[in-house]
Amino acid sequence: MKNNLLSKLQQDLEGDLQYDDLIKGLYATDASVYRKIPVGVAFPKTVSDIKKIVLFAKEHKLGLIPRTAGTSLAGQCVGDGLVVDVSKHFTEIVSLDEVKKQVTVQPGVIRDELNQYLKPFGLFFGPNTSTSNRCMIGGMVGNNSSGTTSIQYGVTRDKVISLKTILADGSEAEFGRVSEAQFYQKQQSNTFEASLYNSIHKELINKEIAEEIINNFPKPEIHRRNTGYAVDELLKADVFGGQQPYFNMAELLCGSEGTLAFTTEITIQLDELPPSYSAMVVTHYTSLEDCLMDVVPVMKHPLQLCEMMDKVILDCTKNNRAQMANRFFVEGDPEALLMLQINAHTEEELEKAIASLIKTVEDSGLSYANATLVGDNIAKAIELRKAGLGLLGNIVGDMKAVACIEDTAVALTDLKEFIGEFTLIMKGYDQKAVYYAHAGAGELHLRPILNLKKSSDVALFRNITTDVAKLTKKYRGSFSGEHGDGIVRAEFIPLMIGDKNYELLRRIKSYFDPQGIFNPGKIVDAYPMDKSFRYEVDRVEPEIKTLLDFSDSEGILKAAEKCNGSGDCRKTHHMSGGMCPSYHATKNEKDTTRGRANALREFLTNPKSISKNGFDSPEIKEAFDLCLSCKACASECPSNVDISTLKAEFLYQYQETNGYPLRGKLFAYNTKLNRLGSKVAGLTNAVYESKLLGGLLKKTSGVAKERSLPKVYSFNFNKYLQRIVGQNTTTKNKVILFIDEFTRYLDVEVGKDAIELLVRLGYDVELYFAESGRTFLSKGFLKQAQKLAVKNTKELKKFADLGLPILGLEPSAILSFRDEYKRMTADKEIAQKIADHSFLIEEFLAKEISDGRLKVTDFTEEAKDVKIHNHCHQKALSNQKVTFDVLNLPINYKVTIISSGCCGMAGSFGYEEEHYETSMKIGGLKLFPAVNKSALGTIIAANGTSCRHQIFDGTKRMAKHPVSILKEALVN
Repeated sequence: MKNNLLSKLQQDLEGDLQYDDLIKGLYATDASVYRKIPVGVAFPKTVSDIKKIVLFAKEHKLGLIPRTAGTSLAGQCVGDGLVVDVSKHFTEIVSLDEVKKQVTVQPGVIRDELNQYLKPFGLFFGPNTSTSNRCMIGGMVGNNSSGTTSIQYGVTRDKVISLKTILADGSEAEFGRVSEAQFYQKQQSNTFEASLYNSIHKELINKEIAEEIINNFPKPEIHRRNTGYAVDELLKADVFGGQQPYFNMAELLCGSEGTLAFTTEITIQLDELPPSYSAMVVTHYTSLEDCLMDVVPVMKHPLQLCEMMDKVILDCTKNNRAQMANRFFVEGDPEALLMLQINAHTEEELEKAIASLIKTVEDSGLSYANATLVGDNIAKAIELRKAGLGLLGNIVGDMKAVACIEDTAVALTDLKEFIGEFTLIMKGYDQKAVYYAHAGAGELHLRPILNLKKSSDVALFRNITTDVAKLTKKYRGSFSGEHGDGIVRAEFIPLMIGDKNYELLRRIKSYFDPQGIFNPGKIVDAYPMDKSFRYEVDRVEPEIKTLLDFSDSEGILKAAEKCNGSGDCRKTHHMSGGMCPSYHATKNEKDTTRGRANALREFLTNPKSISKNGFDSPEIKEAFDLCLSCKACASECPSNVDISTLKAEFLYQYQETNGYPLRGKLFAYNTKLNRLGSKVAGLTNAVYESKLLGGLLKKTSGVAKERSLPKVYSFNFNKYLQRIVGQNTTTKNKVILFIDEFTRYLDVEVGKDAIELLVRLGYDVELYFAESGRTFLSKGFLKQAQKLAVKNTKELKKFADLGLPILGLEPSAILSFRDEYKRMTADKEIAQKIADHSFLIEEFLAKEISDGRLKVTDFTEEAKDVKIHNHCHQKALSNQKVTFDVLNLPINYKVTIISSGCCGMAGSFGYEEEHYETSMKIGGLKLFPAVNKSALGTIIAANGTSCRHQIFDGTKRMAKHPVSILKEALVN
């Protein structure tokens, strides 16, 4: 496709169309194993835009790949045509009919956000995928998604009332429920829509065709089935002799993966919110067979969900920062778990249901432990289960749990036998598969562990998939239960439903899409399932040398390749967590963890530049530009893709070739400048505050004119410590207080408050003055950061050897000892020892509270409200509860944590003129509104120096470090 043609289309659209190398690289993959470079990506704003795109595709015989969140596991969103991304602009909830309990939405509405909107009305949309906090209704319709709750609420197809679409000729059509009379009426006009009703009628009224469908499609009791087009569902309509008193073409489109029409609006049936009383029984097993044997008996209970997790996935959760805490209910080392949720209208009813369920389990005698969860603990367990597929990306190296046979669904009565035969197949290939199942629906997410960079394993990929397809056919199961056919399974549709039925599907495709423009290569006339992989097969691995140590991932490239595309980073600010703050502001794929990891992988392995330095890529630079290095991805990404660290290495490598810019030097060497400025602090601050001189300084250094510049100070902390010590008695152990570069020259009052607080509480305090290297790390000056890390490690070793806690005030400084230092120093044992002895001051004090060494009587009984905003690095590398706990020491302080992500400042990021607007937009999503809503007497707590600065610039409220709040609350 020539760019001049795309340029002409771009000019005709209200939305956007991009076709540069970065955007094409970002959209070349989804959450599957496939990669196809599209000609470009369109972001339509209106229905008119979509019509123009369809007509353009028709004229130029160009494939259109519809896309929402791009989390498809089978390759539905991968193609070499034009990707049409509706996730950015088609995000409106159009209308709600409370009486009919129906809602109309555009396809880019996120499932969980829709349910947030519906909750006050007592309604919700039942189908619930593991990606529900970012997957979109359009994608759920295209895939006929179901998820954990399908045993209670059905699949998406059951809920679709009508679809507004653009057909292959550019005309609009709304497909919904029609009576038999209306069906025949629909056939009478001279439109493309009428021809579709005529063609479907001609095919399905034929008794031989109907019998072929009935005899060869998956068993009707298997509710989760997406094999091909749902012609078996259409046969239920009275038009074709069925019992259903209506015909709905939308049932055919649901699960069609965008291959028949382009959907612009969706009306779905809702359910009333489930009963408010809920419990989950988690049964533990020493073998997979025992676990599966319990499925049929427990399903006799009215379960909300019945999910299985095996040891492989459970072990993955041990190393994930965000999920370790959600393992609280796991007893011992089970081979498999069943998660069984029950809902009830009253507490008494719930107790009876729990007792009845546990009796069933105990009667079978197969489980060795049965944990009962209630309240928030249920959500934590479900979160652990939802993270499962992404967590599989944590397997270090090139061997991965590969999605190819992970979507088989069989009748519950066939489940045990099917798994038995499946296990034999896998043993024959010397494979230990991952077992992960919607057990109550008979659907199994089974994954072989393969290296698709090797041709031998690619052969296994096809052979295993073929053998399991044949096994699934033996049990008349569905090879595509909920994840769709896509590229990986479409080849097997003739085997699954027979050649005659497959030819019927091809005819249906030709009726709807005569020129094959809608998502070609899916369902019919499929792309080969063992071609177009994300990685070149049998490639020579690129040699990429780095300054930081990425040996824990077998190198930086494999660290990026850990991203499997699950798209957890595409959740918006309406969901919990902080990943990714710039995406929250822009909604651009390049600003996600996935986008940045994909850009790094794509352009390191397929460089556009002829430079010897593989990092010398403007595309990677653009992808990393809005990364705030918040580190949320380090804990929230199920695959632990730490973009902050990857960015630091990239900046270093890129700047080694292209030079270090002046502004980067100013920020990187900020501590040195502050040290010099502090010698004449009065003059320095006068310049900063001067409209003329301060403005000139900002302009020449590329700092946003709207920003206030922080004042610098000169202060003798040692003298201050001696004075405070002289007034107090030591009663507790010795601690090392790290006076970092921010505390020493900018946040002097925080340092003073920390000294006074610790000494008055009875601690023996020794001060350690050092520069952490955070400013160097953030700007990619890794040699300078490494030099500091080596120096500090040598000096800190003596404290760690004595077992002394090293306490830090600025999270980004002290937590570098626990994080980046381990990648920059040669002696890993010493680095780990120092990491083990380095604490946020709140971590230390919280432990002292739990050990009974701090008393509430040392603090005021005055009542105050406190709202906490914690630093991103604390959220990622520690936890927020420690700050909450220490600020609750004053007995009458009412403390709450603001549900905020990144503040948007992120060190130098928010100062930079080109980033100022994004910075303030991020702060304005959650943090600023929360601060502005709080009463003026409420204390705002923020332990990050950048956070306090951002809060002031965004709200004009002064935030205080937690130690300052505690110091002011002291009474002794």
